[in-house]
Amino acid sequence: MLFSHPEFDNHEHLSFFCDPETGLKAIVAIHNTSRGPALGGCRMFPYTSDEEALRDVLRLSRGMTYKSALANLDLGGGKSVIIGDPRKHKTEAMMEAMGRHLESLGGQYIAAEDSGTSVPDLKVMGRHTRYVAGIASRTGFDGNPSNGDPSPATAYGTFIGLKAAVKHKLGRNDLKGLKVAIQGIGNVGFRLAKHLAEAGAELWVYDIHEDNMRRAVDQLGARPASAEDILFLPVDVVAPCAMGAVLNDNSIPQLQAGIIAGAANNLLEHPEHDAMLRDRGILYAPDFAINAGGIIDVFYERTGATPETVRAHVDTIGDTLTEIFNRSDRSGRPTGEIANELAEERFQKHTAGAGLAPDPLARVG
Repeated sequence: MLFSHPEFDNHEHLSFFCDPETGLKAIVAIHNTSRGPALGGCRMFPYTSDEEALRDVLRLSRGMTYKSALANLDLGGGKSVIIGDPRKHKTEAMMEAMGRHLESLGGQYIAAEDSGTSVPDLKVMGRHTRYVAGIASRTGFDGNPSNGDPSPATAYGTFIGLKAAVKHKLGRNDLKGLKVAIQGIGNVGFRLAKHLAEAGAELWVYDIHEDNMRRAVDQLGARPASAEDILFLPVDVVAPCAMGAVLNDNSIPQLQAGIIAGAANNLLEHPEHDAMLRDRGILYAPDFAINAGGIIDVFYERTGATPETVRAHVDTIGDTLTEIFNRSDRSGRPTGEIANELAEERFQKHTAGAGLAPDPLARVG
């Protein structure tokens, strides 16, 4: 059933790993390596079924190919998922077992932090593999000390992209009084909320974890919303920063916001929902364009690039989105379709001989 799976997109590699001693059940998917080694986060989530986990890792790994290509990075697309609740089931021994599995893949895939995992988790994996990234202590893109966590760069890039969407749709350069609903106030969502609050935006937030919501309410003056309402509030922007597939046949007709600009991956349940948003007059900032800050940060970790170089590259997310929006307006085609087209041009035309410069990720670990 794998090759006929609806989310299978000529993926180069898929591996399943089970370690009964630690309870580890994991899947690694590598989509495309034409631009370079596959790099993507290792997600831990309590999937309700093996099929749900497989679907997620296939979609996420494909998204990484497009994200890196659109961001002009010499990286391919890959992703891994661990089945389990990170707050209940994660153990050090499980992370070590995951590291051993990554090492067995011989560098085809390089793991980074993602939802449900952290820099300390990746460092534990790193005891048994060279193929983890985003764990080096250094000065971050914002000039602050960084332990390798890409969340600050992801949040900042999403903020830059959101501003570009607001300028394009609403014709305004400032965000004062802008109404934004954020679904998911974790590592990325909270930082995005902080950027928005500092810019004068009014915030509504929801998260499955009560403590995350309380922090946003107490520290940022955000207003709490329910799971049922957060996407459908009468706001200017909805920023989904949790799980994907939240834009679908049921949710899109209920949206009241004119802009969708969030950090979550794979926001569209199906490709046709891109056109559905367009038909409703909703400006969609394609997720793999707007949330590329983290992969940009991880890419530069091993090059010795200055924080200014990293920040300048993350800042280009706004320019990329503006180009996508303008091309969409001129052609009448949906923004996601335009973004896919740009990314495909970049990774399909990138021949094996074009990337023979020293690989900044070759000595990961």
